[in-house]
Amino acid sequence: MASAPSRPLILLVVGALQIPLVLAALPARAASALAAWALGSDGVLQLRTSRGARLEAFFQPADGAQGAKVWIDFPGELSRSRSLRGSGPVRAIRLGKPTPGSTRLVIEFKPSISLNPNQLKLIGTSPDRWKLNFEGLPTRGLRPIGEGDLTASTLSRWAPGIRITPTRTPINASGLPNVPRGRFRVVIDPGHGGPDPGAIGIRGVRETDVVLDVSLQVAQLLEARGVQVIMTRTADVDVDLPPRVAIANRVGATAFVSIHANAISMSRPQVNGIETFYFSDSRSARLASHIQQQVLNVSPGSPNRGVRRGRFFVIRRTTMPSALVETGFLTGRLDAPRLASAAHRRKLALAIATGILNYLQGVR
Repeated sequence: MASAPSRPLILLVVGALQIPLVLAALPARAASALAAWALGSDGVLQLRTSRGARLEAFFQPADGAQGAKVWIDFPGELSRSRSLRGSGPVRAIRLGKPTPGSTRLVIEFKPSISLNPNQLKLIGTSPDRWKLNFEGLPTRGLRPIGEGDLTASTLSRWAPGIRITPTRTPINASGLPNVPRGRFRVVIDPGHGGPDPGAIGIRGVRETDVVLDVSLQVAQLLEARGVQVIMTRTADVDVDLPPRVAIANRVGATAFVSIHANAISMSRPQVNGIETFYFSDSRSARLASHIQQQVLNVSPGSPNRGVRRGRFFVIRRTTMPSALVETGFLTGRLDAPRLASAAHRRKLALAIATGILNYLQGVR
């Protein structure tokens, strides 16, 4: 299996949030993207997952008698929740299902252990391999622990192949909603980039390529309507999450829109759909609703997964109305061929630009 460029995933920091773990048995038919894991005596966590699975990693600092926690969420349901006794600096390792259709691996450290979340990155070393080095972790007394075979091959019926580059064809803005020229400033955030390709889907289509192409076209359309656009990246480069937020907050943007494509296990191509996230305020909810409706309009048959609250870093830390749109599933039988199509990406750009302009029309 050819290796892919490493792709770092920053651990998001959660404050005093408590994470409930479901310890009851889960359905035997559930299929988790987590295939194998191991924490070595050197303090390195290794994972094997379904190819192209999207992972989310979080850090929670110590709080009184509770030690720091690191947890990783995977798509697909766990077959059996369980808790394993730790050793050395690790108090326990737990596996559970925080929500239907998901798996969570939690590593809880002893209260005396201090970790710097800025030094923690979950690195994807190939489409189905990940590692996390707990920098600075005292490893005395830490015994290897894990489950499953890390060396096994994760098979996929999808052959890699398609690579997408941004279109150079001008896009026609006629028919888009009008807003006062020069009044608004919008930040467009193409997700991932550089060594972080995001989700990898059917036929090897990479999220970073899809969303960059769509985002550049959205920027062109908004600029044609007199909106000043600032992009967090304009090429396949790595931009960390805090700088994306800093860009938006520094320029005093009217709105912030992060553009992504979804993924789940390659074994579940029946999962498709459009969803848009906001963090909390009503203005962000309106922005997300406008975008969601327009993207659905150009994605017939793709399920409406709704406008939902989410805790994604870039929409939680920005100070202006913000939304994160998932334009479809790169692992979905219906969505994936569309996302690989230049014609559909053009429709997505027109839809997202229309949603943003519709929102701006209501800004006073």
